[in-house]
Amino acid sequence: MSTELNDQAGWLRLPSERRRGERRRQVLRALLLGSFHARRRQPRRAGEQALAAVDWHHPQWLATAILIVTLSCADAALTLALIEHGAYETNPLMRPFVYGSALPFTVVKVALTAGGVVLLTLLASMRLFGRLSAGVLLYALLAGYGALIAYESSLLGLL
Repeated sequence: MSTELNDQAGWLRLPSERRRGERRRQVLRALLLGSFHARRRQPRRAGEQALAAVDWHHPQWLATAILIVTLSCADAALTLALIEHGAYETNPLMRPFVYGSALPFTVVKVALTAGGVVLLTLLASMRLFGRLSAGVLLYALLAGYGALIAYESSLLGLL
């Protein structure tokens, strides 16, 4: 009977070439190695459109994302300066935060922007609505923030 069980459970034995230990438990090592030695630069299958289809994104998306978040921080600072000079917040989502402390307003504003930027960066190589690349939306957001900063600076007389 024991030989019969061993033969039936033979499929449970690990092949000898398998590595010891669980590689997925080394998160920091995986992040560092994955950042410099990305394996999936293109989707593996022709029709694959999942968020995890690639694990490497072009450096231009990192630069665009950093610029957008930086301009979002500048927008928060300029908005607070304009509020001190008598302006009011027209964004209904941010209005409750701006008239309290500056810290919650800034944290919520930058967190919402960063979350959207991360999502658009993940989607950058995908087509939205069948035609529009999500990367174009990142560039449009960057241009919009640039125009907003120029407008707010002109209101403060900084330009």
